[in-house]
Amino acid sequence: MPEAAAEQPAPEVVDLKEPALAALLGWLIPGLGHWYQGRRAKAVLFFVCIMGTFAYGVCLSSSNAPVDNKKDTTIGWGRTVYFSWRENDRRLPYLCQIGIGLPALPALIQANRMANNQKVWWHGFMAPPWPSKEAREAARSAGHDQNYSQPTLHDLHRQLHRYFELGTVFTMVGGLLNVLAMYDAWGGPVAPPPKKEDEDDSDDETKDEAQP
Repeated sequence: MPEAAAEQPAPEVVDLKEPALAALLGWLIPGLGHWYQGRRAKAVLFFVCIMGTFAYGVCLSSSNAPVDNKKDTTIGWGRTVYFSWRENDRRLPYLCQIGIGLPALPALIQANRMANNQKVWWHGFMAPPWPSKEAREAARSAGHDQNYSQPTLHDLHRQLHRYFELGTVFTMVGGLLNVLAMYDAWGGPVAPPPKKEDEDDSDDETKDEAQP
């Protein structure tokens, strides 16, 4: 084998520690799995990029503007991130948003409180909207008026306009990017393919051995 090939340094081996635990930590907080593995630069990069994308989407779908000029009914914050499986509002984007882990979990808490007629927390942050005005009025008539001040889905689209959809896209992208980061924490970096020089040297050595 030529000296150049012999002097080539061996590829660096990355210690993944416990890959399953690293993937779980990476789901809870973007980049935490890489930090646990000692891959600090990647951890910071993933946290800043993924959380920045998700937080930007949350900000796009936030507003303190009143609904229908009613002071007790405001749009609120983080409205694109919410969980709902009601007949008229199956929130499929949340299946992507939950990929970012803890930052999207308040939506599950708020949905549970809304379903059990308990007043939502944090001024409606990530709380599901009413599917319609009729549903809100029906709940009030039945004595379930703890969250009457929450806006309807129509209110969100009317007040936020295109920012509701843009916020949905950005938060979905953040969740899906974190799934890729989790896979990197679990499987490690992809090994680079061998250089063409090494392949040519190997072929020449095989030919030399084959000659009588």
